Amino acid sequence: MSDDAESIDRVLRGDIDHFAELIARHRHHVLKIVQGHVPADRVAEVAHDVFVRGYRSLPGYGGEVPFEHWLSRLAVRACYDYWRAKKRADVPVSALTEDQAGWLDRALAAESDEQFREQRDWDDALEVLAWALARLSPEQRLVLTLVSLEGRSVREAADLLGWTVVNVKVRCYRARQALRTLFFQEWNRHELARPS
Repeated sequence: MSDDAESIDRVLRGDIDHFAELIARHRHHVLKIVQGHVPADRVAEVAHDVFVRGYRSLPGYGGEVPFEHWLSRLAVRACYDYWRAKKRADVPVSALTEDQAGWLDRALAAESDEQFREQRDWDDALEVLAWALARLSPEQRLVLTLVSLEGRSVREAADLLGWTVVNVKVRCYRARQALRTLFFQEWNRHELARPS
């Protein structure tokens, strides 16, 4: 019997102290997932929520997949729920620094991927991306992060999210379209606001 299986069995038989062993064993794995999806000041809170969900859902864990993979699903869903529950603050483009707004202008004006790569400034690009992701729906934000930013396969993202592969493909496509539309709308707004 594996360490996880033994600890799970003991917890289910009422020896809840063994759940602390599961937490200690999988804490870093859960933190790594959560850190990639929520603001730094919320990582501990969301990770704690993952383990609370894990404890409550443990009777439903059937052992069909490794426990770490099962926890990964709970972690991704907790991140998703975090963004669903959080009211998206309307952050105006005017909150961007001149350098960030300049980067956005250059990125949108670039005619090819090569020009875009030559023009980007990683720090500003990451901040602009965070600004844009905050404006997407929780579903769009999470699927885009998993597939496009983390490089997970569509099948892996579907498994983590509990969605079908087709659903992930459709939502990923729509999220990219929404992001593209957002960038172009803001660029047009910025261009119209410029003095002639």
